[in-house]
Amino acid sequence: MKKIIITFLFASLTLTAFSQGKERKERIKVLKVAHITEKLDLTEKEAQQFWPIYNAYDEKMSALRHQKIRKIRQEIKQNYDTLTDEKAQELLNRLAEVENSIHSERITLETKLKTIISPKKILFLKIAEEDFKRKLFEQFKKRRHEGGKRN
Repeated sequence: MKKIIITFLFASLTLTAFSQGKERKERIKVLKVAHITEKLDLTEKEAQQFWPIYNAYDEKMSALRHQKIRKIRQEIKQNYDTLTDEKAQELLNRLAEVENSIHSERITLETKLKTIISPKKILFLKIAEEDFKRKLFEQFKKRRHEGGKRN
């Protein structure tokens, strides 16, 4: 029953998940929470401890990916034709720093979660995150493809 409800929630919210701005991000976050909740099968006690830690981690990851990496990519695009080797090396170094921070955040999350949930559930979390990204991307491609047919 739980899976049916989560699947229905995912399907119904996916239809509207691609609206604009903050509302879209909030809908995607709701879908992600529902997906992870279903896959991990957290107890009430686990969920109360898990979600604050995971949400803080998710915010940090979002900032790293969407602010710092995006800024570096924009610099690369803007300076592509005039990029010197020195500037390219600087950008590579900055990118490596951000990637190291992302890895470090992931390790910190796992360390914190080990006190709350089993290692098996931590592995399931990794799988659930990847599965969610894949499903979201598939929905995006489907919508994009359907939009192209109408034009």
